[in-house]
Amino acid sequence: MHTARLTARLSIALISLTGVHCACAQNFPNKPIRIITSEIGGGADFVARIVAQGLSEAMGQQFVIDNRGGVATIAAQLVAKAPADGYTLLFYGSSMWILPFLQSTPYDPVKDFAPITWVVSLPNIVVVHPSLPVKSIKELIALAKARPGELNYGSGTTGTPTHLAAELFKSMANVNIARIAYKGAGPALTAVLGGEVHLQFATPSISAPHIKSGRLRALAVTSAKPSALVPGLPTVAATVPGYESISINAMFAPAGTPAAIVNRLNQETVRFLKRPDTAERLLNAGVEVVANTPEEFAVAMKADMASIGKVIKDASIRAE
Repeated sequence: MHTARLTARLSIALISLTGVHCACAQNFPNKPIRIITSEIGGGADFVARIVAQGLSEAMGQQFVIDNRGGVATIAAQLVAKAPADGYTLLFYGSSMWILPFLQSTPYDPVKDFAPITWVVSLPNIVVVHPSLPVKSIKELIALAKARPGELNYGSGTTGTPTHLAAELFKSMANVNIARIAYKGAGPALTAVLGGEVHLQFATPSISAPHIKSGRLRALAVTSAKPSALVPGLPTVAATVPGYESISINAMFAPAGTPAAIVNRLNQETVRFLKRPDTAERLLNAGVEVVANTPEEFAVAMKADMASIGKVIKDASIRAE
């Protein structure tokens, strides 16, 4: 009798809690939401502003961009320590979960955040100076193996996606290509254009005009599948099976945010991103829409961490 009474009370309590939980999600949002992202003018900032505008219109509350310059630790730490109520979000690139492999960080990319969605991806293009006698990845690998350590590639800051894309290629293709470090991807590309460096894993936005003019030769794209950003260009994976290296912009909430709120944010974000006009606008800006579920994004992020973590460890890469 006592057991039956206790069971009934527990059932009522659970129903009551569920009702509160659902009401919380249904009333969300009832005040402005802050999206913390990178510095003004960066790639993540541009995409974040497009997404914020779309969500503001769809959800009837202002989504305010809060730019934080410097490394990912600043923005990520703020969100990791924010209340888990859905009103403070993180919009950042893959450097957020790569940085902990390079140095100590005040956050854990898996434990401290609730993934919302992988918003967009950005592949790199393997470009070479026209004087280098190669026209494909197969020919590049053959030349690198014939001249071990003689070829070089330009890259920006240590640990950036373009740097790690080259190191992953070296590892998977089993070639020895020397790194020439510059203060940024722009100066590195200038060195390739001037013939001082043989090749670079460069973003489409900075390399496309020079490919079109003939000052650079494009060999392949680093995405697993051909990219709409560079129609007709083969993938590195066509020659090096399993190779993939892309930059990712994604959205997170603090860990512990109610699943109903995370799912609501995911659904509204995905709905906006999959609109043809949104996808076209972002493609013209140099990124491709992904827009997956929180569960799919969590799996993809962990896979990226495993792949990049191995590259960083094997190459003994540390933050500068």
